[in-house]
Amino acid sequence: MKTTVSLLSISLLLLSCARTPTPIISEGAKLALVADGFKFTEGPATNSDGDVFFTDQPNDRIMKWSASDNTVVDYMKPSGRSNGLYFDKQGDLISCADEKNELWKIDKDKNVSILVSNFNGKKLGGPNDLWVHPDGDIYFTDPYYERPWWSHGEEQISQRRVYHLSSKDQKVQIAADDFKMPNGIIGTPDGKKIYIADIDRKQTYVFDISTDGALTNRKLFCDLGSDGMTIDNRGNIYLTGDGVTVFNSQGEQIEHIKVPKNWTANITFGGQNKTLLFITALDAVYTLKMNVSGV
Repeated sequence: MKTTVSLLSISLLLLSCARTPTPIISEGAKLALVADGFKFTEGPATNSDGDVFFTDQPNDRIMKWSASDNTVVDYMKPSGRSNGLYFDKQGDLISCADEKNELWKIDKDKNVSILVSNFNGKKLGGPNDLWVHPDGDIYFTDPYYERPWWSHGEEQISQRRVYHLSSKDQKVQIAADDFKMPNGIIGTPDGKKIYIADIDRKQTYVFDISTDGALTNRKLFCDLGSDGMTIDNRGNIYLTGDGVTVFNSQGEQIEHIKVPKNWTANITFGGQNKTLLFITALDAVYTLKMNVSGV
């Protein structure tokens, strides 16, 4: 009888261990300050080498963090007041260029192409953050945060939306509306779902992505908004604001990472294996070693 109970206990323990996922943060890992002295850091994006490019928008520059030696240098200045960034499959840097409310493509030689300059002849509210679909289509959020460098004094589009730029015909269409202030955005690596945060409503939604690029089946994902977002290889979603809050794909909170700043703006995975969480927070940027990786 004792032997039977013992074997049963071991079996239950092994089953429990098998069902319990490894913590997402590496054991003993601590938040590491990479650099500070900026004015407001935003928009981190990772290239194929694991280097992270991020913005210091008030200083009108894009910075580059090197995965190989942990250094930060100026990459591009001026930068069109770049905010959110994302790399496409060709290695070009797509930028929410807030100076003139545009969407830019910056190639490896830093040549700029304007992808979007208006919608139906009207100036956008100010592209803020973006995600590039595996097929090359671009989705970007368009909130309205009045900037001191703008020459125009009022908004030309009153609706706060998410737009879709088709890679096939370069047409811009409304992908989703009925937001108070859309901000953070990220999609799944298979291109089937997209998460969009309404930061002012303190909610994040998940949509299905149709084959024609349309967003359908809108559902509330969690009762928390976000400034920036990323996703890991387990499908967990990372939201920013008060530090970093992590939800699993079912919308259940599984982790909260404290950041020693009053605001955490954005986040991505960097490093040569994409296992470093790269965090932008006010005047500083940080990294944290993870057991999960970016996708």
